[in-house]
Amino acid sequence: MKWLRISTALTGIAACSFLLAQVAPHAREAGAILAARDDPAALSELKLDSLLRQNDRLIQDNIEAALAAGDADLADSFVALARDRNIALPDDLLARVGDAVKAEASTSHFAKRFATGLVTGNADDVASLSGTVAGDLFVIGDIRDVVREGKHLAMGEDTDRLVLGLAAAGLAVTAATYVSVGGAAPVRAGLTLVKDARKVGRLGEGLAVWAGRSAREVVDAPMLQNAVAKGSVFRPGETVGAIKAAFRAEKAGALVRLGKDVTRVAEKTGTRGAMDSLRIAEGPKDVARAARLAEAQGSKTRAIMKLLGRGALLLVGGMFDLAMALFGAALTLFGLLSSIKATTERLTQAWCDRKRARRLRRARIAAEAALADAAVPA
Repeated sequence: MKWLRISTALTGIAACSFLLAQVAPHAREAGAILAARDDPAALSELKLDSLLRQNDRLIQDNIEAALAAGDADLADSFVALARDRNIALPDDLLARVGDAVKAEASTSHFAKRFATGLVTGNADDVASLSGTVAGDLFVIGDIRDVVREGKHLAMGEDTDRLVLGLAAAGLAVTAATYVSVGGAAPVRAGLTLVKDARKVGRLGEGLAVWAGRSAREVVDAPMLQNAVAKGSVFRPGETVGAIKAAFRAEKAGALVRLGKDVTRVAEKTGTRGAMDSLRIAEGPKDVARAARLAEAQGSKTRAIMKLLGRGALLLVGGMFDLAMALFGAALTLFGLLSSIKATTERLTQAWCDRKRARRLRRARIAAEAALADAAVPA
């Protein structure tokens, strides 16, 4: 019975050791992810490690998909990620990416996209954003958006209050840009990007709700309706003055911070990278995280956000699974330590019992010898 108890404890050690060897890597990874939950750069690196282990062709397949979609910038971002991870890519694929990037950066393509951004106010690359920002800096774009949406508001039609508020904020920031000789230009570019993302449906739902609420706070709707009713693109000076009067600059702090963060992303990843961050963001904190990620990862950021989505910015879901992995490892370790303790106690008890039995046996033999000597006649 005694040896059965020892064997059971030894079996527990073996079983717990085997289980711990299986769960320890997952627990270590879960612990690292939980520790990095407030650091977008470190968190994305850990998640990429796991993702790339599962599929060694993941980057190559995404490059092919980006080229097929005509997104040379995204393809080049994946090339940068592959280079950083020491992942070899076929020479012909690298050549195709290089050719696509050169074609996208050509003078004729830039001029065409610049004109598109200037006229339509929509941007999805550096060239079209340059045209859009140029239009907004000369107040044409913002007046166009304010007049259009303001008239919808005055006539009781569906109004995009977010675009309306961003355009009104843009006019005020543009004035500050001129006064500060370009000092507010980064905010101006960021607000333009947010507005353009809204127009083309690439603004995350949560961020759109937050920005819409913020935009309502910075615009005096009745005063703006009156300004729009009398304003015109052909009378920019008069129109801008009336619109600025309806703008509450003291309530624009949150939108200004958003514009700065969007510009920080764009500076490191390009316009499309900023658009990608706006698409996956659910609030201004996500955009601030995206800015930190972009500053750490640079040109690789677009590829990372493509692979991980919002998970590149913060720990999305899986918290329970990560906690269970740690709990399972802790439970298994507790079982191993308990089994070691039980084995040690039972072996010690067996040794003590054996020693006691040996001592009793020697005492009995000695007693029997003494009795035998006493029974022998003198």
